Amino acid sequence: MNSDETVKIGISACLLGERVRFNGEAKRKNNFLEQLRDHYQVETCCPEVGIGLGVPRDTIRLVDFDGESRALGGPDHGNDYSSDLRGYARDMLEANTDWCGYIGVKGSPSCGYARVKRYNQAGNSLPSDGVGLFIGELRRLNPLLPVEEDGRLNDIGLRHSFMLRVLTYARWKQLLEEGATAKSLIDFYARHKYLVMAHSIAHYKQLGRLLSDAGKQDIETLGAQVIGLIMEAFGKPASRKAHSNALYHISGYLKKKIESREREEIRGLIDQYREGEIPLIVPVKLLASYFARHPDPYISEQLFMFPFPDKLGIRNAL
Repeated sequence: MNSDETVKIGISACLLGERVRFNGEAKRKNNFLEQLRDHYQVETCCPEVGIGLGVPRDTIRLVDFDGESRALGGPDHGNDYSSDLRGYARDMLEANTDWCGYIGVKGSPSCGYARVKRYNQAGNSLPSDGVGLFIGELRRLNPLLPVEEDGRLNDIGLRHSFMLRVLTYARWKQLLEEGATAKSLIDFYARHKYLVMAHSIAHYKQLGRLLSDAGKQDIETLGAQVIGLIMEAFGKPASRKAHSNALYHISGYLKKKIESREREEIRGLIDQYREGEIPLIVPVKLLASYFARHPDPYISEQLFMFPFPDKLGIRNAL
């Protein structure tokens, strides 16, 4: 697994205290983003400042032109910054090939991930279903790059999903640097197997079939399919029921090593988690304590058990 130092996350500068917003202010402090800065490399940028706009500045808005959103700003919103923002996204990706994720700003016409307010050419509001042009271009140029915004990350399920994709993408980039082989692809999936199971049984089955004859397929094509399916599976939060299913499967590796009362203890905590009475970390920690006494080489490689640093506290609230 990648060390924390090798994982770099791009974050919109105003989210980490830089006074670069249109009004010369920063966004309110976000404790989770501050934690990320403590554990990983962070690269800040402000797309609007990056294309040469000042601080403070006139606001930008997304305006619909026959189904295409353009970023208009300046006096009377007469300046079109669309190509500049898209070009800046391209430049940032080229300069930061080691980015493993990016976090934008809720509602921003440049770096909002979803539900950004739009207008028609007469200045009337349209449904708030836009995407910031900088963020949208990042997603278009690199569909594998995990992208989110600060507001959505307040949802613990979305936070869990985003960080899974960030760290999985970091491991994937490392695998490619070392050179992908049929064996390394199988091993890569094996470590993520129960995480995939928890997020999507359909993807779990599809990946199993795909890798069943890995040695007979073109490695580059196979690799693209494997990482695409894994990231797609992690794109949506897993339910308590689905996480419980993965926990039951993992606990099966202890079946012949522990006593019946111990198996009952494990099942009891998994059931409590499934019913919403305790967070995910509780049954995971119990399982980990049993595997510490009864090691299993396969489970020791499973990223499901501890996919994040404990100090992030993600599974304490999941």
